[in-house]
This record gives sequence, C-alpha cells and structure tokens, in this order.
Amino acid sequence: MSLNNIKIFDVNITNLTSGEFLSYISKAIEEKSKIIIAYANAHTINKSLTDSHLKEIFNGFDIIHPDGTGINLASRFLYGKKGFKEKIVGSDFYYQLTNEGIKKNWKFYFFGHDNLTLDKIKSKNPRLNVSGYNDGYNFNTENVIINLNNLNPDILIIGLGFPVQEKWIINNYKKINTSVIIAVGDGIKIFAGTKFRGPKIIRIIGLEWLMRLLHEPTRLWRRYLLGIPIFIFNVIKLKVKLMSKKANA
Repeated sequence: MSLNNIKIFDVNITNLTSGEFLSYISKAIEEKSKIIIAYANAHTINKSLTDSHLKEIFNGFDIIHPDGTGINLASRFLYGKKGFKEKIVGSDFYYQLTNEGIKKNWKFYFFGHDNLTLDKIKSKNPRLNVSGYNDGYNFNTENVIINLNNLNPDILIIGLGFPVQEKWIINNYKKINTSVIIAVGDGIKIFAGTKFRGPKIIRIIGLEWLMRLLHEPTRLWRRYLLGIPIFIFNVIKLKVKLMSKKANA
C-alpha cells in the first residue's frame, strides 16, 4: 500500500480512510516493520506555523493522520474533491484501534498522562492485552525504553501532549523494538473512558471542540477562541496564494 499525502502549510498529511489506517497498522505488526504516527489538526498546524522546527518533526513521521473537522474542511476548501477522503477523528479511531487490537490480540503499552487514568484502561477494556504503562509526569526516558524493549509490545500509545510527544518519538523511536508508535495526546483518555466528548449529534456536526471548551474553559479557551480564527485566516491566505500561483502558471 502506497501513501498519498496532501500538503497543508508544508506539512505532509496522509490522505487515507480509517479502514486504510487500520490496515497500515496491521501490516506493520504482521511484518514486524516499524511505523511512527502523529496527527494534524488546527491546533498543531497553528503551532507549526510559528515554529519551523515543528514542520521538520512532522515530516519525519511515516503517517500524519488528519484529525477532526477543521483540518478536513481546510483540505476541501484548498483542494476541492482532492481533499481528504474521509473525516478522521482520532478519538473515534482509537475505539476502532482498540476493537481491532482485541480481535488480533495485539500487545499495547501506554505512556502518558497520570497513573489514575492509566489504571482505568484495563478496567475499561478488560479484553485488551495491556503489557504495561508509564505515566507522563514522572519518567526517565532510558528506563521507559528498557521497559518497553523487555515487554516487546506491538503498539506504543503515547499521550504526552503536543509537541512533547512528537519530539520524544523522533528522538527515541529507533531505540524501541515496537512496530507501531502512535502519538495520541489527550486521546489517551479515550482508552481509559475518561475523556469528555459531549452528545453524539454534537460530534457528528463537528462541534465537539465547543463541548470541550465549555467543559474545560480555563485550559482550552486560547486554543479554540483564538486558535480557530487564526487557523481560518491562514487557510484563506493559503487559498489565495494557491489560486495566484495557478493563475500565473
């Protein structure tokens, strides 16, 4: 399977369906190869626009999956029918990944967040093969890598927050004997069943961000109330630039 990327603000974001996404993961595990995966959404793209080093980090990953309504709409606005095949929401995809992992008995290791959250993963998913975990606030990288290689999981789920988790992966993935390494950010709480998402209809119409803002206004107001207008403005500027380039070609 070959990967097709869509470039948005010089970040190569993978154009794939959730089914194809699962297939890439399954193939890597079956063949004992290695892939590293991160996500791109309005927030992470905004950050990359003010830090060129983050773009380099992004483009060091094998797969950068689109995450959420904003990045999906941006691709459609910029490239029309050549935009993303499917709106992928990481929080929805992690349920699919969990079910597939149970079905195929993949071994998971969770790294990030706190022990209270991590302790809930096994009780939330009693059939999931959890080989181990380490919290994201009190860790020694060398010890985490030693533990990982002793336990030899198929999938490493990392939720250290953006861009800490991406930098950690790029700096350390070659030392880790794990087929699939995925940065999930706050999505690690999906596996624990503790992430607030709001009613399903709100998620379907793309307003999950609003429910999260209302639930955690102090932490998220800047990301959404400032970040979303900034993202829209930059997307419009990019569209104008692409149109001008096309007209002058």
